[in-house]
Amino acid sequence: MLINILNGLVYGGLLYILAVGLVLIFGLRRVVNFAHGSLFMVGGYVAFAVAAYGGFWLALVVSVAVLAVLGVVLDRLVFRPLQHEDPIATVLVTFGLLLVLEDVVKTIWGKDFLSMPTPTALAGTVTIAGEIFPVYRLMVILVAVLVAAGLTLWLRASRIGLYVRASSVDPVTTGMQGVDTDRVSAVVVAIGAGLAGLSGTIAAPLMALSPSMGSFILIDSFIVVVVGGLGSFSGAFLAALLIGQVHNFGVVYIPWASSMIPFLLMVGVLIWRPTGFAGGRA
Repeated sequence: MLINILNGLVYGGLLYILAVGLVLIFGLRRVVNFAHGSLFMVGGYVAFAVAAYGGFWLALVVSVAVLAVLGVVLDRLVFRPLQHEDPIATVLVTFGLLLVLEDVVKTIWGKDFLSMPTPTALAGTVTIAGEIFPVYRLMVILVAVLVAAGLTLWLRASRIGLYVRASSVDPVTTGMQGVDTDRVSAVVVAIGAGLAGLSGTIAAPLMALSPSMGSFILIDSFIVVVVGGLGSFSGAFLAALLIGQVHNFGVVYIPWASSMIPFLLMVGVLIWRPTGFAGGRA
């Protein structure tokens, strides 16, 4: 039971790091980014390429940096022009971007499954309440907690965090106060894309790398965002932990229905509380 709970926390942590990037981008650009899963996938492949020469830790830094730069480019060329367009146009463009990024990865690395080794420093196991559990998986949980704490401090205790919160509520009034909302949005999109790269990198030693890996986790990430409440960071954290547990226990005890359970949970939450867990609060 304990191992199942811990594995649920691992998956929930990965979901949170990925989903909170969706929350950031939607909060500032009002764009539902269907290409976010492909950023997760690209982060994993970039880390795989760098780790072959410089090790896991260099791969972690490079992957986050590359995805952050890619986020700035996407904000300038895609998200900013789309923020006032019809939602259908946004869905079509970002879904097309997902397909393009998948084809780029297939061209560079091929379609075969690839595996990335666990870093040597985290390759051992620990005993928790008599159960053996991999150290690396504990590190994933720790990273998710640190990301949640760091984002909270950044948003609540920094000047740019104040600008981000203000811009997400009323960008016009915030701009009238002298805040460059486009620059703030670019920073936020860069952070969101960088977090997708971080999630893809730490997921790489846990799952096989494939061009379609982002599509699968993207679905659960959207469920996290909806269940937690659109634009809510605290709601996304709670929802990710819940979805992680539901997913893991479903795979263990009722594998034939495991893929449906998160959807059923989302439907139930939307019926009970349409605004999600956080009710619109950040």
